[in-house]
Amino acid sequence: MTSRGDDDPAAGHARTLLSTAGRYSGSRCVALCLVSIAATGAGLLLPAVLGRALDLVLAHAPATRWVLCCAGLVLLLGLLDAAQTVLTGTVDARTTAWLRRRLTGHVLGVGPRAADLFGSGDLVARLVGNAAEAGTTPAARAALLAALAGPAGGVVALAVIDFWLAAVFLAGAPVLALLLRAVSRDTSESASRYQQAQGRIAAGLAEAVEGVRTVRAAGTQGRETARVLRPLPELSRAGHRMWRVQGRAAARAVAVAPLLQLAVVAVAGVLLTRHRLSVGEVLAASRYAVLATGVGVLVGRLAGLARARAAARRLGEVEAEPVTAYGDRRLPEGPGRLELRGVSARRGGRTVLDGVDLDVPGGTTLAVVGRSGAGKSLLAALAGRLTDPDAGEVLLDGVPLHELRHDDLRAAVGYAFARPALLGGTVGQAIGLGLAAPSPGLVREAARTARADDFVRRLPHGYDTPVADAPRSGGESQRLGLARAFAHGGRLLILDDALSSLDTVTERHITEALFGDGSGTTRLLVAHRGATAACADAVAWLDAGRVRAVGRHEELWRLPEYRAVFGDGADPAGAPGANGGARPVPDTQGVASGKRGVTA
Repeated sequence: MTSRGDDDPAAGHARTLLSTAGRYSGSRCVALCLVSIAATGAGLLLPAVLGRALDLVLAHAPATRWVLCCAGLVLLLGLLDAAQTVLTGTVDARTTAWLRRRLTGHVLGVGPRAADLFGSGDLVARLVGNAAEAGTTPAARAALLAALAGPAGGVVALAVIDFWLAAVFLAGAPVLALLLRAVSRDTSESASRYQQAQGRIAAGLAEAVEGVRTVRAAGTQGRETARVLRPLPELSRAGHRMWRVQGRAAARAVAVAPLLQLAVVAVAGVLLTRHRLSVGEVLAASRYAVLATGVGVLVGRLAGLARARAAARRLGEVEAEPVTAYGDRRLPEGPGRLELRGVSARRGGRTVLDGVDLDVPGGTTLAVVGRSGAGKSLLAALAGRLTDPDAGEVLLDGVPLHELRHDDLRAAVGYAFARPALLGGTVGQAIGLGLAAPSPGLVREAARTARADDFVRRLPHGYDTPVADAPRSGGESQRLGLARAFAHGGRLLILDDALSSLDTVTERHITEALFGDGSGTTRLLVAHRGATAACADAVAWLDAGRVRAVGRHEELWRLPEYRAVFGDGADPAGAPGANGGARPVPDTQGVASGKRGVTA
């Protein structure tokens, strides 16, 4: 992993995240650091006091005060350890919560592009698991100073007792330093691979759960399980490598540390025979040798920090994606005229839309039709700035969407989707989502327009029924999504395949309400049925990412290729009886057609 944020944006964002998270719990981190240092200080003081008490006892001198000091230090160590545990848990929880709030807000700010880049399952794994692991960093760093102070203090104490004790220990110190460096480097690499494999498993699981009915109907549970768990061998290898790294470090520590301790005790014994040390000082020296070789604590701390750093980098990859930026222009009064000028968009390395030009006058309805993969949903997303084009621009009443203020844009554009996410505590709140203060009357009127009022009233608590407790079909969910779009209002309404799950009678009622209410709202409708397209003022026919023709449905119906878009060519709208004609439009040629002047 590159160490410089300029060369590795993810690493730079990870460091910024952890630095800001540390400041968020700064006072608690300082308290944890002080408590840890106090505990280390008490631990360093205890061997000296024990040694002094032992010397007094052996000399038959009064030692009560020193014994009481020993007891007091033991009690103090217990209290400091408890405080350290509480502070560590508090800092970890606060930091994890802050990271999750920060990253969740950032993901929502990035918009649908985040799920396209990382996958919804992997995003959940990062926001849940990786955030929890990265959240341990501030507390681990605060305690690391005390973990380093223990061995350093032990060496100093050995030097105070006798210089030769410290010299013997320092002779083997480079081996310990190399051991700690190797642990940090190897653990960081294996932890990164482990977390990446976890993310791929989470992404596959999210896809499988979303399509569980399809999997069950196809009888492919075993095959799908194998697909989800395909990264498991890599996960296992990375996990075993982490344990091997730490196991080798522990084994080397077990081999090196006792040798150093034995060497210190041996030298202390020699000095005791020469009457340069007392028995109590030998006892203290043996304890300080143990503290000085506290590699186990440092290995654990450094391994934890390495895993947290790898997790933070995965969060930094998300943070490195720029959020959608909005301008400061206000939306002027206008009828809701929508313009797409030379719009091109790429997804997954493929050009989905290529140089699309459309002009939809205010108050008209444009149906967008085309085969699967033609770019209809992407065009609908661009029209309301759920995503941005790679080239060209989209304008609403003459103002480019990227120059509009966030509130103005979202108040002007309403959306309904094929599979609406019904957010909010109750059904009524789900319909009124996004409105500052939705009135019950407005919510009910929108539900009536979407033909949802009847089945909502039959729910156990009507509009106050929790969404999770409201059994509903796919068509009923779509009607609630349509009701939300109708309640939203605005000058541009975009329906992205929002009628696909409705029965023909309900669809006819809703299209009548959509196209006959005289509200003046501009409507962009992704349509798959000829009957729906026939109700629109004009139809934009997308083919291979380009506008092939624009015209009335009954005019375009004369073209065999257009009829093939709807399947077998049977036109439920009875288009063959219509007069007029529309011709195919070359990709670079503009043409006007339709009764309300929609142009391409």
